[in-house]
Amino acid sequence: MANRTTGARIYLSLIGALLLLAGGVFTWLMARSFARAREIASWPTTEALVLVSSVEQRRIDPARPTEYRFAVRYAYGWDGGEFESERFSLRGASWTSKKERVEALAGQFPVGSVHEVAVDPDNPRVALLDTESKAPGYSIWFPALIAAGGLGVIVGAWRR
Repeated sequence: MANRTTGARIYLSLIGALLLLAGGVFTWLMARSFARAREIASWPTTEALVLVSSVEQRRIDPARPTEYRFAVRYAYGWDGGEFESERFSLRGASWTSKKERVEALAGQFPVGSVHEVAVDPDNPRVALLDTESKAPGYSIWFPALIAAGGLGVIVGAWRR
């Protein structure tokens, strides 16, 4: 194998550093999301009565399609207190152009129905109908592999 010049080593190190940084950032983000999902899964649950269940719509730009979002409000009791929440999930209900998907969600949680909600024991005003997915924890190997590859490029650039 031919000797590498210092410029080539620096170039390879920069490429490796970019891979290491990108992989590291995504690994951290996925680990944080997985940890949050595990924490929410440990929250106690209680029953909640759906008070409002509707499909909201908006149109930001006439050239773009109408967007829809599931809107919900429910009442629940916790530790002797009565609370109401509008949170479907931790991130809230997202806007989408797929009206059928939002209508199906509204049909799944009709007014007057009772569902389990996860309640934050540290802040009972926070309750969620839909808990977070643990999928990032099962896929974290991929960005970690990219980060490890970046580190390998850096080490390989300076090895004799």
